[in-house]
Amino acid sequence: MDDTFAKFRRLDPEKIVETAETLLKRIEERFPGCGLAKVVAELVEVTRETMARTESIQKPNLLLRCVAVVLSLVIIGTLLLLLKHIRQFNFDDFVNSMQGLDSTIGSVVFIGAAIIFLVSWENRIKRRRALKAIHELRALAHIIDMHQLTKDPETYFSRGPKTAILHKRDMTPFELNRYLDYCSDALAVISKIAALYVQGFEDPVLLDAVDDVEDLTAGFSRKIWQKITILEHIRRSIEEERQ
Repeated sequence: MDDTFAKFRRLDPEKIVETAETLLKRIEERFPGCGLAKVVAELVEVTRETMARTESIQKPNLLLRCVAVVLSLVIIGTLLLLLKHIRQFNFDDFVNSMQGLDSTIGSVVFIGAAIIFLVSWENRIKRRRALKAIHELRALAHIIDMHQLTKDPETYFSRGPKTAILHKRDMTPFELNRYLDYCSDALAVISKIAALYVQGFEDPVLLDAVDDVEDLTAGFSRKIWQKITILEHIRRSIEEERQ
């Protein structure tokens, strides 16, 4: 029973890949050869790459961790030597004793700083790789937004003269509704891909970056659904005029 509910508490990368592939098939079936299909095809590849990237990021770097363990043993050994020499301090030679103590403490601090650097180095490497992938997702979101940018319901079905600059694909209100809906679905897939990077790698900087992507895609989706609402209003107006 626990295993049954556990699968609903984590994102499944394979399910996200299946969703992206299904979305691509839907777009290609209704709008063959359109630019949005090419972008979503790239999104499918990014989704597959994300599975390998997240597994690599979540995998521990054994080399760096071994180095950190060795340095930890060194600092412990240095501390033991420090305690041993403290017992041998001669208060008649107080100046030399303080110089030796200061040098030993400086060495301990340096080694401790090196350990902290190596431990955080692993996280920084993983964070840099994840942030690079997040930037790619952000770029894809902007590209999808560009594809729906010219799909304005009010001008798409206006009865005024058409300009020669803006070439639009001939669509019915239903087809335009589907096109905008596909754009919104693609943005939702992008936000889920971004969430995969923080699912097994807790990092505050990366979490903020993922939140930014989710806010970005949500904002784009709100604009799309505003267009869908306007489109529905225009459709009803056209039906009323025909009656």
